[in-house]
This record gives sequence, C-alpha cells and structure tokens, in this order.
Amino acid sequence: MKMDQHNAPIYEALLKYREARVVPFDVPGHKHGKGNPALTEFLGKTCMEVDVNSMKPLDNLIHPVSVIKDAETLAAEAFGARHCFFMVGGTTSAVQTMVLSVCKAGDKIIMPRNVHRSAINALILSGAVPVYVNPGVNERLGIPLGMSVRDVEAAIKANPDAKAVLVNNPTYYGICSNLRSIVRIAHAHGMAVLVDEAHGTHFYFGEGMPLSAMAAGADLAAVSMHKSGGSLTQSSFLLVGENAKVTEGHVRAVINITQTTSASYLLLSSLDISRRNLALDGKNIVKKVVETANYARQEIGKIGGYCAFSDALINGDDIYDFDMTKLSVHTRDIGLAGIEVYDKLRDIYDIQIEFGDIGNILAYISAGDMWKDIERLVAALAEIKRRFSKDKSGMLDHEYINPQVVLTPQEAFYGEQVSLPIEESAGRVSGEFVMCYPPGIPIVAPGELITKDILAYIRYSKERGCSMTGTEDMNMERIKVMK
Repeated sequence: MKMDQHNAPIYEALLKYREARVVPFDVPGHKHGKGNPALTEFLGKTCMEVDVNSMKPLDNLIHPVSVIKDAETLAAEAFGARHCFFMVGGTTSAVQTMVLSVCKAGDKIIMPRNVHRSAINALILSGAVPVYVNPGVNERLGIPLGMSVRDVEAAIKANPDAKAVLVNNPTYYGICSNLRSIVRIAHAHGMAVLVDEAHGTHFYFGEGMPLSAMAAGADLAAVSMHKSGGSLTQSSFLLVGENAKVTEGHVRAVINITQTTSASYLLLSSLDISRRNLALDGKNIVKKVVETANYARQEIGKIGGYCAFSDALINGDDIYDFDMTKLSVHTRDIGLAGIEVYDKLRDIYDIQIEFGDIGNILAYISAGDMWKDIERLVAALAEIKRRFSKDKSGMLDHEYINPQVVLTPQEAFYGEQVSLPIEESAGRVSGEFVMCYPPGIPIVAPGELITKDILAYIRYSKERGCSMTGTEDMNMERIKVMK
C-alpha cells in the first residue's frame, strides 16, 4: 500500500517532541540551546530545540523501526526505489557504501577516471581494483565527458570477473552517459551498476530530464539531496534499485561501519521535508529551475566570448544527454581561466558561484534563484569581459589527463612512501591525491604515475588560483611518492 507523500514522519515527530517540553538529561550537552546562548542566538531557538539525540519516539538511524523507517519508505516510493537510506555523511559516504557493498579486496570495478575522490577513497578502504574507462574529452571546452557505451562494453569483455560498473551521471558539467545501455550490458554479464548521481536529484521529478538511475534499472545510486533537492548540507540519499541483488540488511551493515551513531536530526528532518516538497511539487520546482538556467544561458550568449553549455552538445555517445539545469560556462575564449572568473565574481562583485576550473565556471541554479540575481550575474560577467579579457594564447586547453596506473589505490596509500618536492616527482608513483577542489576530481591519485604533463597541469592550476588539496603538505609544495 502506497504511503501519503504529504506526510513527513521525522519532522512531525520532532514537532511533537518540542510540544511535549521534555526535560533533557541526555546529549547533546547544550540542552536545547540553554547551555550555549551564543550558539542559540546565532542558529535560532527552534534549531537548537530539535538538535536532539536518538530516542524511542524519534527512532534511531542505525536501526530504524518507526518514524525514520517510515520516512525512508516514503523516500523510496518518491524516487522509484526498492529502498532508501538516509545518509548524514554526505554523498561521499553514500558513494563509499555503494562500492563497499559490492566489492571486497581484490575485486575489480569498472569506472571512469573522472570520478569524485570519494569513489577512489572507497577503493582505498575496500582494496578493490579499478579498471578505468577514460572519458571522452570535448576538445573545444576541454572538459571530460561521459562514458562511451562502446568503451564500457570493451572493458566488461576484457574484465569478465569485474563485480560492478560505476557511472557518474550527470558529471559536474551536466554531461550524461547512456545509462540504460550501460545497465543492460553490465547486468547481462552479471555485474552490478552503481551510479554517482550526486548532481541528479531533480532527474526524478522534472519533465524532460535525463534518465534517472532507478528508471534505468541501476542497482544502487547515491543522490545528493542537499545539492538540487533543497535539504541541508551533508544530507543525502542512498537508493537501492527494485531488482538489485544486494540486500538492504547488508547495505545497512556497511553503512553502520563508518556512519555516525549520533545522526543529526537537523539533517534527517531536512531530508524528510525536502522529499515531501519534491514529491508534491517537484515538476513545477524543476520547471522553474530549467527556465531560470535557460534565461541565463540566453543572456550570457548575448555578451559574446563566453559559451554557456546546452543540449546542443549531445552526440548520442559520450554526451548522451545534458542536464539543462546546469549553468556551465566556458571562459577561456576571453583569455581568463574559469578560476580567475570565479575569483573576480566573488572578490569584486560579491557573487559566489559553485566552482571555477582552468577553463570553465559552474553557477549552480536551483529553485532559490531569482531572475534579478541572474541579471546581476550576467551583468558581472559582461563587465569582467570588458575590464579583464585578454589574449588567450598560452592557456592550457584541457581538464583531463589519462592516468597511468601502476598500483592499486590501497597498495599505494598504505605502501612505503617518501616525501619529495613536487617539482622533483616526475617518474615516481604517487602515494597521495592532488586535486582542485571543487570539483574534487583528482589530477593524480594514489598508485598513479606522476608525469611531466601532470606537473605542468598542477603548476598551471596553482598559478591561476585553483584551490589545491589532497597532499599532507598544506602548501602543496611536497608530495609523498612510493619508495
């Protein structure tokens, strides 16, 4: 029997808890905010009163039997899944759970190399062995694309013992792969399909959206509700497909290995309320976002010099579809790296966008964006072009370098290492990550050969102002390599 999507069980239970005026002799120690007036003034009394501990009336995330269980059932129905897990460690924990649920040490997993670092971290934790499918690259925009079905099928046939295929869908730039065909081929060879759907929450509710992981028949999907779904930062869903062979009990056991036993009810209730909003009005919400993004694309196009990506990129292969809510803009033709435009928008015009890399920016569009804010962004981009554009000769023209894998990520991460100046590391095998964040896609990962091209890319990214992360050395001047 279907449940009523108007309900929000966790939210409703928290309202009852507040009304009951319970005297707390449990954690958290701020005791409804009374023990920390400064924090209460900053966050608000309501927030502090529902920042509570697990208890029988409010259920427990590690073993839900009442309101959390009901909320998970509602979410599963809304997303067309067999089961939904509420995740409070971000989509990072959801991605890692997917890999850990289907792969053990030594198992192969087929995946694109332009994955978020969370997927490679899952390989470090599990000991699984990556079989990388290099994504296509759009030469003009310099961005990595989706996975070609032909390349995935070749990887599957060459590695028939692989346990799973992991797909980014969509990428940070809005690029989608042919998910249905990948699922069909993988399942025909007995492999599970895991989808990092961090940026695709709205696929489940909007009309004319690219195919969602659950509709494509995927086994597991990690969905960032806090990105386009409206929930609080760090809250996410992990979906189990209708025909997935993995059991809910096993997945929950994996989740409970690493996820906190002190789940935040602020995050849980935000997931509950946001699911309700999408289930009841998702079609209109997503329609508004697409209209806003299309308006922005149109206005940016009038400036000249910029290229705001659209579904015109679709080629039926490694750009099988495109997410029209994504406002990705190519900046290199005005002689500026994306990160330089990113910095100018923030520092000069008080506009904070999602990220800038060496050739592009991403302004994340959601239901909370007003057209007047879009007009302010467009005006700022026009002025940046007028004031700061320059000759583009000498600019790096690509965002992705095919890796040369020497060791598994786990072997490299836990192997014997030595620290070197990063400029002296060419020809050595990395024991660490180096990446620009966001988006958090590694330039080099543990177990991969450091080449002169990689060092040139790192040097260029640093010079342009990218935020570099991943090494123990916070100044990004040294890197650990294998002995």
